[in-house]
Amino acid sequence: MRADIRHVTEYAYKEPAWDSFNEVRLHPEASARQQLKSFHLLVDPEASSVTTHRDYFGSIVHHVHVHERHRVLRIEAQALVTTKPLTVPPPVPLSALDDLRSEVTEFLIASPRVPKGDWPEIFGVARPGPNDDLSAFLTDLTHQFFQQFSYKPGATSVRTTIQEFAKLQQGVCQDFTHAMLGVCRTLGIPARYVSGYLYSGGEMIGADATHAWPEVLIPGAGWVGFDPTNDVLAGEKHIKIGHGRDYPDVSPVRGTFYGGGQGRLDVEVRVYGEQQQ
Repeated sequence: MRADIRHVTEYAYKEPAWDSFNEVRLHPEASARQQLKSFHLLVDPEASSVTTHRDYFGSIVHHVHVHERHRVLRIEAQALVTTKPLTVPPPVPLSALDDLRSEVTEFLIASPRVPKGDWPEIFGVARPGPNDDLSAFLTDLTHQFFQQFSYKPGATSVRTTIQEFAKLQQGVCQDFTHAMLGVCRTLGIPARYVSGYLYSGGEMIGADATHAWPEVLIPGAGWVGFDPTNDVLAGEKHIKIGHGRDYPDVSPVRGTFYGGGQGRLDVEVRVYGEQQQ
């Protein structure tokens, strides 16, 4: 699939702001499944400096500094990406992970937004046995959470904890993803948080903002994405930006500034796509 992405982040302030330093993670990754054709970052007012580096997890991060006084800061990311369909992961027993866990410890231990807990029991998930099919378990878990949770923008925020979501049982893709990470890691299944985009063409949930889903390590298949918000594998219509332990590792835009007073944040995401022949 060919995807043309426009992501606009706009901060509006009541008073002039200046020396705005922003960390921007909006650059789609390049991989065997996903080819990045072009990427442009537009900043208004014009940035005093823009530098880049790769973070610990391999994502490209732009550091944007706007020195001059401004009441509105607009950061627009434009990207052109092509993606390939995802191959359905093969059956493999859970015990096949035994020799791999030591290589991916960071995606097994607790993280700030996914603390240690009895998450399978809290979310009503039956624990699989060592000989049970890992791929089938993950597919069933994706389906269970799709049915169990209600997608409701505004019910939670980026600061909502997994404990609070467990009580609410309603929220957005970020919450669904943290819940699945908690269950997987508790069961010894390496899992990481993915930030990206979703082209829906109108039939899937979460395409009007940055999307999130977990990637899980499946022996013989590598890291495979599951989208509990839509009850699908994260395939051709999912465009990945990057991954980390949980949301703070891949938050799209964050920063600091002087002045400004109380501000307003508006985010607009558009993904235009077409199936390739």
